[in-house]
Amino acid sequence: MTDVDTFRALHRPRSPGEPLVLPGPWDAASARIFVEAGFPALATPSAGVAASLGYQDGRTPAEEMFAAVERIVRAVDVPVSADIEDGYGIAPKELVERLLATGAVGCNLEDSTDGVLKDPRAHADWLAEVRQAAAGRLFVNARIDTFIRAHDDGGGSRDATESAVEQAVERAALYVAAGADCVYPIGAPVDVLPLLRAGIEGPINVHGTVTGGPEPTELGELGATRVTFGPGLQRRAGEALREITAGLTK
Repeated sequence: MTDVDTFRALHRPRSPGEPLVLPGPWDAASARIFVEAGFPALATPSAGVAASLGYQDGRTPAEEMFAAVERIVRAVDVPVSADIEDGYGIAPKELVERLLATGAVGCNLEDSTDGVLKDPRAHADWLAEVRQAAAGRLFVNARIDTFIRAHDDGGGSRDATESAVEQAVERAALYVAAGADCVYPIGAPVDVLPLLRAGIEGPINVHGTVTGGPEPTELGELGATRVTFGPGLQRRAGEALREITAGLTK
């Protein structure tokens, strides 16, 4: 069984209340810590990696992101999926080749660029090209940005959320049909997870928190197949370091 097969198998089947929990390493040292803790796989966060390299989220040059992913993969012996944002404008075949060269077994791909949602059908076609180029060698997690890009059109926040749910389900159907292994409706409120679970076929990635909020088990009971944390762990580590250094200056 290849690493990507191992990673794919971790997603199915998952019992309610037992989602796959994937911490997000931002460098080789954090990756090793997570593996030592017993996690079977990792998923890099673009924002966390960006911070470690001195960039704002979304501003990391592609070559630096791929290099960072390669260092993380090299440091551990478990499958690693990489957040490569919107693909950096790289053609699907080259994108796949560069990602495979890092040793990653999967990728997170967003359906918005510069804060604007992409046309869902055009994005689905692009995802299909990525899948075709990957030929089964990559696990594709298609991020759906309808919740974080939702706009209140005057009907109130409830109407905006309902619209985001409908759009997320519609986009998910297109992305799954295009070959996505998993979809990630980032920013979805916890109370709409059952609606998303009912309307979406296949694995669902949900954003978890490291300070308060629902535990991964609760998110699993509500419909999450896997739970990731974005840059949450990196930011919490930064807070801990601030506390330590504050004590050194007294």
